[in-house]
Amino acid sequence: MSKKQKKMLFRIIITAVLMVILHFLPIEGILRFVLYMVPYLIIGYDILIKAGKGVKNRQMFDESFLMAIATVGAIVLAVFKSGDYTEAIAVMLFYQVGEWFQSYAVGKSRRNISDLMDIRPDYANIEFEGTLKQIDPDEVEIGSIIVVQPGEKVPLDGIVVEGSSSLNTSALTGESLPRETSVGDEIISGCINMTGRIKIQTTKEFGESTVSRILDLVENASSRKSKSEDFISKFARVYTPLVCYSALALAVLPPLFRIVIMGVPADWGEWVYRALTFLVISCPCALVVSIPLSFFAGIGGASKEGILVKGSNYLETLAQTKYVVFDKTGTLTQGVFEVNGIHHNEIENAKLVEYAALAESASSHPISKSLQRAYGKEIDRSRVTSVQEISGRGVIATVDGMEIAAGNDKLMKQLQVTYIDCHHVGTIIHMAIDGSYAGHIVISDIVKENAKEAISALKASGVEKTVMLTGDAKNVADQVAATLGIHEVYSELLPAGKVSKVEELLSKKPAKARLAFVGDGINDAPVLSRADIGIAMGAMGSDAAIEAADVVLMDDDPIKIAKAIRISRKCLRIVYENIWFAIGIKAICLALGALGIANMWLAVFADVGVMILAVLNAIRALFVKKL
Repeated sequence: MSKKQKKMLFRIIITAVLMVILHFLPIEGILRFVLYMVPYLIIGYDILIKAGKGVKNRQMFDESFLMAIATVGAIVLAVFKSGDYTEAIAVMLFYQVGEWFQSYAVGKSRRNISDLMDIRPDYANIEFEGTLKQIDPDEVEIGSIIVVQPGEKVPLDGIVVEGSSSLNTSALTGESLPRETSVGDEIISGCINMTGRIKIQTTKEFGESTVSRILDLVENASSRKSKSEDFISKFARVYTPLVCYSALALAVLPPLFRIVIMGVPADWGEWVYRALTFLVISCPCALVVSIPLSFFAGIGGASKEGILVKGSNYLETLAQTKYVVFDKTGTLTQGVFEVNGIHHNEIENAKLVEYAALAESASSHPISKSLQRAYGKEIDRSRVTSVQEISGRGVIATVDGMEIAAGNDKLMKQLQVTYIDCHHVGTIIHMAIDGSYAGHIVISDIVKENAKEAISALKASGVEKTVMLTGDAKNVADQVAATLGIHEVYSELLPAGKVSKVEELLSKKPAKARLAFVGDGINDAPVLSRADIGIAMGAMGSDAAIEAADVVLMDDDPIKIAKAIRISRKCLRIVYENIWFAIGIKAICLALGALGIANMWLAVFADVGVMILAVLNAIRALFVKKL
């Protein structure tokens, strides 16, 4: 609880206590008026000041003005009619109770955002003459070596060059389990170093680092309003002056009608009281407060799960998503080629991979790198005495005095080696040792662990169609789509082809359905911008993709897409509940107030009660159930 909230709670308690005490004191006249004004001013001085400033600035039609007019009017009526000041003080007291609940709710929804903002690093450690010097992260250049001690935040993106540690990435990705990192691993700013001392060579300036991009997204999220929020803002601008003029008409026209037409006493006190009651009931607090709060809570709940939504308008669009289109590499697959099969080999698996890695050791091709990773040991280049690369076919090298041929079927045909076809999808490395076939190695991109579950979750959440677009070969794309259960797949596409295909899908979908595209690469940026809503992978995705996207998944986990849609739908459901609930109760109570059935007490409970219930309902958007 903030200092401001504690101060308001103290004012509420003091006012309530004074009201109870004054109720039992037998006082009349001017002394009664003075004593009752003490709790009234304690609880309402700030509202009166706000109302005065609004009148001075010619912006009077707000809730402060309504409360000031209603309570001052009630006090005037009490002076000349009933002598009961309790009603006016109670109106202000309960209004402030509602404001306190609102403030507390906003503070609670901001907590997730504040936790995220805590990832901002205060300094970076640079080693200088044997000692660590703390400098501003903005001053660290690309390629610098920084030191991160246990318990410190990683200030910039980079690559670990010394040491190993466990990293707490919960503020970035929502992951509760720590991530292990060691030499050669990429590391992103904003996570917390938990155990070992590590040195990092920076790869980005602070302004372009992950932490800066996240903070920028969060800070700007509230500036992008949804259609619902725009409606409420416009509604409040028209509604507030309308009810003020209606209250004025209610106070003046019926008495004049009674005098002029009916020839009976005007009964001004009764009609002014009804008008003041009408004003108190009319305060649009529940709508004006709860709708933006619902979206803010939704964005906060999503960020807690490692899903960054750039604005409430995107949250609203996400809730209407019926088509989800995926890029393949890096989105549904890991984007890293790995050895996942060895077939028809004449020697043991490890030995075949060892010979392939040695033969390919001079190449920087991703296939060569995957063979070296599978080998898992340092390459002893002294064992390789000659290497002959054959473009488009493979390599022939002398390893330990043996001729090792590693390549595709064309290389085997060239060497007149009888080979065995592989029916698995992927890159096939056929191996021959001294002219004899030794088997083949299958290398392919690995499907992400949660990818299949993510597609199932999307279907369960009401997504009507899932589509995969890729530049990969048809057989590879078809197998991945079949494995994951994707409805449609389009392969061998260039970046322009992806945009054209999304355009085609957009033209065919129902008018109210929204299409989301999920990608991670630079070539996905145009498609992310063209889709109704773009979703980017934030951990390993390109800067261009993250910039073009409307939603960023901080841990690259595709299952978060279904979670994001579910959060958005829950948020929209809460928004509509609050709109209909608030307008419905207001309409009923306004009618009762105008007819003289609702008194000031009922007006207070109607206004403050509706606001408190709407705010408590909005807070539900913060809480996200596990899939």
